[in-house]
Amino acid sequence: MSKMFFTSESVTSGHPDKVCDLIADSILDEAIRQDPESHMAVEATIKDDLILVYGEAGTKADIDYEKIALGVMKEIGYDEEYHVEVKVNKQSSEINSAVAHDQISAGDQGIMFGYASDETEDLMPFAIDEAHKLAKKLEEVRRQTPFLRPDGKTQVTAEYDNGKLKRIDTIVVSTQHTADVSQEEVRKCVMEKVIKPVVDPKLVDENTKYLINPSGSFVLGGSWGDSGTTGRKIVVDSYGGYAPIGGGCFSSKDPTKVDRSAAYYARYVCRNVVANGLAHKCQIQLSYAIGEPKPLSVNVETFGTSKYSNEELEAIIDKNFDFSVSNIIKELDLRRPIYTKTTNYGHFGKKDLPWEQFKKINL
Repeated sequence: MSKMFFTSESVTSGHPDKVCDLIADSILDEAIRQDPESHMAVEATIKDDLILVYGEAGTKADIDYEKIALGVMKEIGYDEEYHVEVKVNKQSSEINSAVAHDQISAGDQGIMFGYASDETEDLMPFAIDEAHKLAKKLEEVRRQTPFLRPDGKTQVTAEYDNGKLKRIDTIVVSTQHTADVSQEEVRKCVMEKVIKPVVDPKLVDENTKYLINPSGSFVLGGSWGDSGTTGRKIVVDSYGGYAPIGGGCFSSKDPTKVDRSAAYYARYVCRNVVANGLAHKCQIQLSYAIGEPKPLSVNVETFGTSKYSNEELEAIIDKNFDFSVSNIIKELDLRRPIYTKTTNYGHFGKKDLPWEQFKKINL
């Protein structure tokens, strides 16, 4: 390997897909707050002034879906009038009986991936880590700047030389704004208040490209400029394309849904393999079947960055970690209303989340 370019993107909370993710996770948190045993899969779709909340709920909680959805819109910063339609049914008895054993079983079949790399402090791939930081900063600046509006995107292209991060080649930031501001003002604001405070000057040079609102005017945004649906940002939510992703999204799903909980545990294991110095990079694939309490398969890959073979590392992991659904929920303490913390700027790399905590691995 010699020169290589890799790009990842992030989005702000006002992006229409993320609006729907936050509605879904806010509903989940409220259900778990009232009833920790809730089985939830309630999602949202938005277009213009219509919000559709739909899915399955197995819970004792009394949930005002309309109030939660409208509250999310206000919290994000959208002040338009919205109409909410609700179509939520009780969870299928067949699914519930497959999950509700003495030992909790997987709520569906599927594959999940975990990943960690020591190229950043957060043990995340650089491009997605940087894109998230820029998006988070854009959101912070937007809330203090009257001419910026909630919808926004960031993108970072990193250049690698022989597998090592060398420089940032391109930074893209697109932000919604009011009609009365010039593109020159928007670009100056983003460069001075968003990009420069975040980006390490050692990683940029005279050839780094900055594309700020490259399409020009961005007045019409959010649900009025595009539609949104829960679960459409699974690459943004995970590793920015640097590692494979499973087939399911995270937002809206309670911890019995392994699409979410097992993906979190896979990250937990990979993060600690790297944090314990057993590899510079680690990727894990898990697979589950509905009604089964343990994974069907566990595959470990360290890309030649460990002194241990993948088979030796699998044995070490097997001795230190338990991938059963019951243990995942217990060890990570997932029956808590913590899920709105995950919705924006990635589900991984945030220091206060349980799957980002250090665990000593015994060899």
